[in-house]
Amino acid sequence: MRSIELDILNASGLHARPAALFVRTAGAQWARIQVTNVTRGTGPADAKSLLSVLGLGVSSGHRIAIVADGADEVAAIDALRSAVEGGLGEVIESAAKAAAKPPAIAAGD
Repeated sequence: MRSIELDILNASGLHARPAALFVRTAGAQWARIQVTNVTRGTGPADAKSLLSVLGLGVSSGHRIAIVADGADEVAAIDALRSAVEGGLGEVIESAAKAAAKPPAIAAGD
C-alpha cells in the first residue's frame, strides 16, 4: 500500500474536467485507489468513480490524500501525482502569474 498527500493548485479544484482527468488517470491503473479531502474531512472515495470524486467537494487549495493498493500501486501514485502537480489539465494559478510577469530589467540596461 502506498499513499501521498497533495495540494490542489488548479483554479477549479476537482470539478468537471479536472475531476474527469483524475478519474481517467486512476482508472488506467489496476490498483484499488481511494482519495480523501483532508481539508474538509470528506471521504475516502473511490478514485475511479467520477461521482464519488465530485462528492468530496475538493476546491483549489485543498489537500487530498491518495491511497493505492495493488500490483501497480507505485505507478498509480506516480501517475496521479503527475496529473495533480500538472494542474489536471488546467493552468496552475502561480504558473500563470509567473508567465504573465514581464522579465526583470537589470540596472544599467
